[in-house]
Amino acid sequence: MLPCHSPLQPRKTYRKAPWLWCFALFIFSISVAAQQNDDLETIQSQIKTKQAEVAAQVARARQLQNELESVEVNIALTVKAQQKTRAALSANNAQLKQLNTQKESIKLALSQQQESLSKLIRSAYMTGNYDFAKMLLNQQDAANFERTITYYQYLNKESTAKIAQFRQSVAELEEVNKQLAGKQQELEQIQAQQISQHKQLQKQQASRESTLVSIRSAIESDEAKLEILQQNEKNLIEAIAQAQRRAEQQQQIYDGLSQYKGELLMPAKGELRRMFGRIRQGQVKWKGIVINGQVGSAVVAIHQGKVLYADWLRGFGLVTVIDHGDGFMSLYGHNQALLKQAGDAVTAGETIALLGQSGGQSSPNLYFEIRHKGQPINPVGWLKL
Repeated sequence: MLPCHSPLQPRKTYRKAPWLWCFALFIFSISVAAQQNDDLETIQSQIKTKQAEVAAQVARARQLQNELESVEVNIALTVKAQQKTRAALSANNAQLKQLNTQKESIKLALSQQQESLSKLIRSAYMTGNYDFAKMLLNQQDAANFERTITYYQYLNKESTAKIAQFRQSVAELEEVNKQLAGKQQELEQIQAQQISQHKQLQKQQASRESTLVSIRSAIESDEAKLEILQQNEKNLIEAIAQAQRRAEQQQQIYDGLSQYKGELLMPAKGELRRMFGRIRQGQVKWKGIVINGQVGSAVVAIHQGKVLYADWLRGFGLVTVIDHGDGFMSLYGHNQALLKQAGDAVTAGETIALLGQSGGQSSPNLYFEIRHKGQPINPVGWLKL
């Protein structure tokens, strides 16, 4: 077959018109834009879903934190009640010991009085063998008779006094026995109360553990953990700001901590963890230190001051804040129980709380801060380590 064109003639070149290129580019741009819009909507939808999940986790965690507050406050009340019961038990045992000592002393006195009375009775009996009528008729024995009568009267007077003393001792012994019976009954009641408080504390602690498990399950994402930490820190700052305002309204009677740097008392016994300044979560840093210790051990004031805040605070548990004057404050968190109230004056080394693990802690420790004019400073350089 002959070609459709002569080899002697030049081949035509077919070129697309410019408008076709523009149209193709336009169609491509629309396709890319549509794809980008789809991707953006997907991303925005994912962001909204994630935000909703985080918000739900935070809301659930806050609800559970309210339950935790109720449980930990009740635990603190029970622990304080136990402390009073132990003090009452100790006092009762001391009184029982004193009464038993008194009882033995009275019994010894009674034994000695009985022996003394026995001697008097024997002497009286021997004196009673005299024939007084015969002695009266016999003038030669008159002097001897007078001496005998005088001695007999003395014996009679002495025996009467000793009998009265003996009766008094018997009455004292009966009273001591009565008091002992009362104290023994009181001891049994205190011991029953102690057992009841122990059972109540066990139930409260089991409830607390259950709540903590629920809190950990509710907070799944790092975003939720970060938001909760930020909110907890905000609550703490607000609490300290309120405490500062109260301190400013009061007459300053304390000279601050500046001159005691490096000499302040350790707030609790235990293992010191130097957490200040380290990253806690995201951009949230530690503002204080942690001291791992024993549950129920003493938490003491690092220096003299006045309690400005004593309450449960989300994320920090049972917290005490002390004003030391000149803008200095110390903060003690995660306590098991608070022994001082807002407005109480405290001295250096005075027990202000019992170490615990409130605020959702998994192990007992004290969270401790020092702040100056609201700003946290590293406590390590201020304590006598």
